[in-house]
Amino acid sequence: MSEIKNLKPEGIWRNFYALTQVPRPSGHLEKVQQFLLDFAKKVGVEAFKDPAGNIVMRKPASPGMENRKGVVLQAHMDMVPQKSKDSTHNFETDPIQTYIDGDWVKAKGTTLGADNGLGLAAIMAVMEDKTLKHGPIEGLCTVDEETGMYGANDLPAGELRGDILLNLDTEEEGEMIIGSAGGINLTAEMNYNEVDIDKSHAAVKVIIKGLKGGHSGLEINEGRGNANKLMVRFVSEAIDKYSARLATWAGGNMRNAIPFEAEVVLTLPKDKVTALKTRVDEWKTCFNSEYKGIENDILFFAEDTPMPSMQVPEDVQNNLIRAIYACHNGVIRFIPTIPEKVETSSNLAIVEIGSGKAFVKVLARSSSETMKEYVSKTVESAFQLIGMTTTRDGDYMGWNPNTDSEIVKIMAGIYQNLFNEAPRIQVCHAGLECSIILSKYPHFDVCSFGPTMLSPHTTSERANWPSTQKFWNFLVKTLEQIPAK
Repeated sequence: MSEIKNLKPEGIWRNFYALTQVPRPSGHLEKVQQFLLDFAKKVGVEAFKDPAGNIVMRKPASPGMENRKGVVLQAHMDMVPQKSKDSTHNFETDPIQTYIDGDWVKAKGTTLGADNGLGLAAIMAVMEDKTLKHGPIEGLCTVDEETGMYGANDLPAGELRGDILLNLDTEEEGEMIIGSAGGINLTAEMNYNEVDIDKSHAAVKVIIKGLKGGHSGLEINEGRGNANKLMVRFVSEAIDKYSARLATWAGGNMRNAIPFEAEVVLTLPKDKVTALKTRVDEWKTCFNSEYKGIENDILFFAEDTPMPSMQVPEDVQNNLIRAIYACHNGVIRFIPTIPEKVETSSNLAIVEIGSGKAFVKVLARSSSETMKEYVSKTVESAFQLIGMTTTRDGDYMGWNPNTDSEIVKIMAGIYQNLFNEAPRIQVCHAGLECSIILSKYPHFDVCSFGPTMLSPHTTSERANWPSTQKFWNFLVKTLEQIPAK
């Protein structure tokens, strides 16, 4: 595991390794908050925890650079806690087990936490390196970005002193992001009275797994399978053709991750179990055919399971199936003026049914506020029609590009000089905290960039370690060339 400490640049990878040893799933950040405060004390920089729980570090300008504009380096400290079905990892107590596979750093059976641990490690590397040339620097380490950007939303106005915000939460080296989509969490809930099960029936658990999943912003346009949307097709048929009844449903666990597995427990007459299992195999073939070239090997299977004590009433069950079917998932449209970029999408992220409660969570994204409202209403309508209560939270606006940005122009020139190629200046469909921070510090000049990583929010998450050297060189040179006030 510790072999990643030997990678270059040493400052980033040594600090990233230290972060992998500190549990930091969203919502459980006490240990990493204290870790960052202790780190700052050890390297001799000012640090404090603000009322939102964010950690702010301050490093004074190096000699002769005091007249430069202040820079805020920003990353979030939480990680998405996803693990494989057979993993016993406890994200609240256990370190991440890392390993090197060629040009990639990976984790064993879990998410890696490079999103946004590499950005956090870069801030730490800057704070501890006394050889760097730079003006005044602040490190803003935000809490709970992955669950609703709560750290950025609750960031106090007037706390930061800088003029330039460099967000380090982009996943492709060579890209400079100057705009991003907004988003909103949509939740639908209802309670119901469970009903008895026919004791002469049998119970079957049906499981779908092996899907790629992925980041619901960065990878929503790749057409990957959504476990909940695939499962509903089978469950609907099982009810219609095999007299099945729904007892429980569990699919997905993170609002911003495409769900890669789901399982349902059905009850049905014993004489129809064999036919249902045969149909499961046929659906497996169908799903793999439909997603050939996108998904590698979709697993879809049924197994006998103990009889549950209760099940969903038939009318409630049927309405829930229809609503899940009707709920939009995936890309709605691309940006008209940038047709290669997704503008509006939704991710049917979580479905939980059982014990008298149905719970659904969807993350809607758009770089257009009016289209974000449209997709929100579209999703809510599907569930309101069956009597579910819908609520919204975690609303954040998109980050509108500033094509006249001084820092972007300076950084584009630096990148060209360093690597003899032009950077790709882009907007992205993922949500970044920049828009929220800009709403409180509208004078900030902003750019987002980072090293290359793939499949964040999944157990296939991996970070390209050679790209971190380019990222670090670019960051160091940018700090050296920050303009005067």
